[in-house]
Amino acid sequence: MAAISPTPLAMIALQNITLQYGERYLYKEINATITSHDRIGLVGSNGAGKSTLLKVLCGLEEFDSGKVDKANYVTFGYLPQDGIEMHSKTLFEETETAFADILGLKAKIEEAEARLDEMDTSSEEFYETLELIGSWEHRLEDLDVGKLPSRIESVLLGLGFSTKDMKRKTEEFSGGWQMRIALAKLILAQPSLLLLDEPTNHLDVTSQHWLETYLKSYEGSLLMISHDRGFLDEICNRTFELSLGNLYTYSGNYSVYERQSAERKELQLKAFKSQQKEIAQAEQFINRFKAKASKARQAQSRIKQLDKIERIVIEKEEDWVSFSFAPPPHSSQTVIKLDKLSKAYGEHQVIKDADLRIERGDRIAVVGVNGAGKTTIAKIIAGVEPFQSGERELGGATQLSYFAQHQADELDPNLTVLETMEEVSAGKNGTSIRGILGTFLFRGDDVFKKVKVLSGGERNRLALAKMLAQPANFLILDEPTNHLDMRSQDALQKALKEYTGAYLIVTHNRSFIDPIATKVLEVRKDGLTLFPGNVSDYLNHLDQLEAATAQ
Repeated sequence: MAAISPTPLAMIALQNITLQYGERYLYKEINATITSHDRIGLVGSNGAGKSTLLKVLCGLEEFDSGKVDKANYVTFGYLPQDGIEMHSKTLFEETETAFADILGLKAKIEEAEARLDEMDTSSEEFYETLELIGSWEHRLEDLDVGKLPSRIESVLLGLGFSTKDMKRKTEEFSGGWQMRIALAKLILAQPSLLLLDEPTNHLDVTSQHWLETYLKSYEGSLLMISHDRGFLDEICNRTFELSLGNLYTYSGNYSVYERQSAERKELQLKAFKSQQKEIAQAEQFINRFKAKASKARQAQSRIKQLDKIERIVIEKEEDWVSFSFAPPPHSSQTVIKLDKLSKAYGEHQVIKDADLRIERGDRIAVVGVNGAGKTTIAKIIAGVEPFQSGERELGGATQLSYFAQHQADELDPNLTVLETMEEVSAGKNGTSIRGILGTFLFRGDDVFKKVKVLSGGERNRLALAKMLAQPANFLILDEPTNHLDMRSQDALQKALKEYTGAYLIVTHNRSFIDPIATKVLEVRKDGLTLFPGNVSDYLNHLDQLEAATAQ
């Protein structure tokens, strides 16, 4: 007889959780369980309540009714999207606080050993203290405390820090690197459940690859929000979908979820049509015979049956972003050329003697470790960043359009959505502008909303809409998918597939860029290298080099 695998025990259970804002239900009696070794991707459109659900689970957000049940042993590790600041300690010291319990134990031993010197060696207290020290030291041996420094360095190096960073003060690091420090501490602390909100937003391709590998073998459970389907596909074995107040659970990664979700909706539609047919037949019978004495009882019976039917309600489909770039003007063969270009900030050399030629139809993904100068090179190519030496030569017919990494943050917060578009839409009438905004889901009175009240996803959509207002044959996009949900990313990816001009895109989102990139630009401080293929091809190239070096 084959052995029966035990069913995993539920660590956490969401029971009828309800949260309402005004008349809108963010959650309407949602239920779910999280078991040991779960790898769960939390998906849904912008505003569906994904980030809030992570906060509900770890007790940072209140809800109206329901219950979060958890086993006594469960510990949480929560990484928010942003807002983390650390200071006063060095990078290594701050990361070491992940082992606060162990460090506390070491401090206890040191304190007890100091007291031993003052005790009478024949006293009962002396022998009791010796026993305590022995038990604490035994526990430290079990925890393999001697390997803590190497574990800390291994994780920090994996996340992109260098050896010389270990003694730098944490306040010297930017917001994105501060998030990496917080992630490192969570990974080392090894809580029962990791709650990660967009953990790859601040990671370069190589660091993301390292995190992907690490999370696959993580001993605890994981619930994470990510808009990178490739990352979700590699790691997750379950998917939670938030949609219009409901929570749906699926077995499988994001690709499996997409298929199962479509099948569920198709079955629901078939059941709805079948039920509507039965209801129509019953109502037809009732209307025909309710006044006929011989059939009155049957008609009344049908009325009672209809009253008891639980009506199937078809889920309202969420709106999709749908747009295309304007046909690009014809360009010369060479779109732009850099020759022996160098850029430094003070004594900090970012780019040195860089050569690059971008040609008509090139579809380029930009990669490089954080700090290598990816955003800087994008700005130089776009003509918005000065440089010290070398040449930047734009093709004679090149018309470029630039989407900055923080483009959405640079929108005027006091303008309305419509006014923002009118600023860059000279010659277009109001109907044409509203048409563009409508494809980006700004409809009706939405166009009169102030930019300052828009969500991060809405601001990014508006910034992208501004690009459409001006025809261009060369697009430069720096992290265009940040804050965009999967559907908005799909729409942008589809528009870029159909676009016939050249483009250069800085992004950490491999599943977004891989299907559309034909070249990879590696940015290093000592120069630039253009590789054929997409980012996966580039990473395979690096793996082969590493394997060859190891031999």
